[in-house]
Amino acid sequence: MQAGDYRYFDTRFAALAHRGGYLCPDDQPRENTLHAFRSAVEYGYRYLETDVHTSSDGVLFSFHDNTLDRVTDGRGAPEALPWHELSRLRVAGTDPIVTMDELFETLPEARFNIDLKVARAVEPLARAIDAHRAHDRVCVGSFSQARLSAFRRLAGRRVATSVGAPGIALRAYAPGVRRLVRSPGVALQIPVRAWHDRLPVVTRGLVRSAHQAGRVVHVWTVNEAKEMHRLIDLGVDGLVSDRIDVLRDVLIERDLWEGNR
Repeated sequence: MQAGDYRYFDTRFAALAHRGGYLCPDDQPRENTLHAFRSAVEYGYRYLETDVHTSSDGVLFSFHDNTLDRVTDGRGAPEALPWHELSRLRVAGTDPIVTMDELFETLPEARFNIDLKVARAVEPLARAIDAHRAHDRVCVGSFSQARLSAFRRLAGRRVATSVGAPGIALRAYAPGVRRLVRSPGVALQIPVRAWHDRLPVVTRGLVRSAHQAGRVVHVWTVNEAKEMHRLIDLGVDGLVSDRIDVLRDVLIERDLWEGNR
């Protein structure tokens, strides 16, 4: 299958709000919260990027880090706590952690790019997508090939997935891109550069080869207008950004903004 076979990609350009995005960055952004995601949707975004973990009793929730320490008033690994304890924590001192069930239900028109952060999240995510009939609203990726393969075994090809493997930067040049043709993944989701920002990943040749293989190219995490313009000129199909205000302005200027139509 190719990207065009999935309704998820029925857009001229995918503008993805990174962890919900934020308009005024500060020391404690309210990332991956219902407030952040709802604000992005109200701002016009229909593509939302997030990450998933599970509680010790199996509740699937939106959260990025491997520990609670940076953004909440809790400590330790999120998987170590049951949901009734996690639900009492606050992100940036104000917002509760949000479950994927709540996101699917509260934002029924939104589409989610979901990163599987832990192996225990694989089965709960597949069940949640089935329960909410969200197959056309989701693209799933992971830095772990094992997690991604496990998800594909459960979901089949009903759900779009990204091309995923450790060291994906090594696939950024034409000889490696040929392997994408054999991958079930239909989205190449990559950083601008790798190896401590020394190795360019996104090149015109990579984008061209990915398109020839029926794949789309989404680039993360891009917050500067000049870089957004450069990547659009290279032909990428989507950008992930914290600065959803800047990205929207750039896409309006380029006549690529579609909003939450």
